[in-house]
Amino acid sequence: MAAATAPLRLAFLGCGFITRIHSRHVRALGDLIRPSYASRDAGRAEQYRRRFGGAKAFASYDAAIADPDIDAVVVAVPPKFHLDLTLRALSAGKHVLVEKPAFPTMADYEAVREARDRVGRVVLVGENDHYKPLCVTLRHLLAADDIGEMVFAQFSTVALRLKDAHDWRNDEEMAGGDAFFEEGIHWLHIAGSLGPKIVSIEGYRPSVSRTGPDRRAKSMMAAFRYDNNAVGTIYYSREIPSLMQGLRISKLMGRKGSISFESNGLFVFRHGGWRPRLYIPGLLYDIRGYKAMYRDFAVSISRGRAPEMSLERAMEDQALMDRIYGSVG
Repeated sequence: MAAATAPLRLAFLGCGFITRIHSRHVRALGDLIRPSYASRDAGRAEQYRRRFGGAKAFASYDAAIADPDIDAVVVAVPPKFHLDLTLRALSAGKHVLVEKPAFPTMADYEAVREARDRVGRVVLVGENDHYKPLCVTLRHLLAADDIGEMVFAQFSTVALRLKDAHDWRNDEEMAGGDAFFEEGIHWLHIAGSLGPKIVSIEGYRPSVSRTGPDRRAKSMMAAFRYDNNAVGTIYYSREIPSLMQGLRISKLMGRKGSISFESNGLFVFRHGGWRPRLYIPGLLYDIRGYKAMYRDFAVSISRGRAPEMSLERAMEDQALMDRIYGSVG
């Protein structure tokens, strides 16, 4: 009988909302990962350690990075600090999972890639949407030619979700950019990860509302063309009310049929030339893709291979984002 693989000893750098979300999914993976927690507030790190059954609590990020018992870190702080912590962790020989958006510029990605290659460690960009059962199902249906030659793709993520005045996302230097850069990057990745590649893209930004505490630009429309000559749009907003306060419908349309899906992943409905079929991908397990993401991270480290959401894959998204903001001006 083969010996059991030792748990990945992982330290979260940052004990905020997103670490709480990640930790729930890591705990569901059993003995695959053993978390620890680092914060500038020692009491908060200890609170998270107790709550999620962690191994250690650190009173600083430096202490976690320097600890020889830590194999990898999760950079779970605002984007402004991602580059510095990622480079410090790599220099200390740690593997890194960095939350998305990982870095604000392509030059930052290049610096991290150089550091990664120099020390031979794994870097995974934390795009959980890539691992969502929704996206896995869509990739499967397109690869199987279920709707025939694609004509249109329409991605809708419109909701009224304003930030309060004290939210760090209101500081574009802290967040790396406006709302579309900070969160719309996930939807840009979904659009570009289904099989066909986006070869041209432009952004269109409506007038910016500066009333209320959330003063960021909060809406963007992107229009693009795939390498199969299908064309598509992404409608992104965090200032427009949506059906049932969050229900959003997107579509992929082809010459044999169409796929309608709830943008959050609640359902996928294939209809048209084929017999209609309803899919409920991941409703009871890993609907947001976090478990699959952490499993890929741990397996990539143990096998010495690149993860699905590698730096290179994230750099493709960054190149598209650069084109969008270049066209917006």
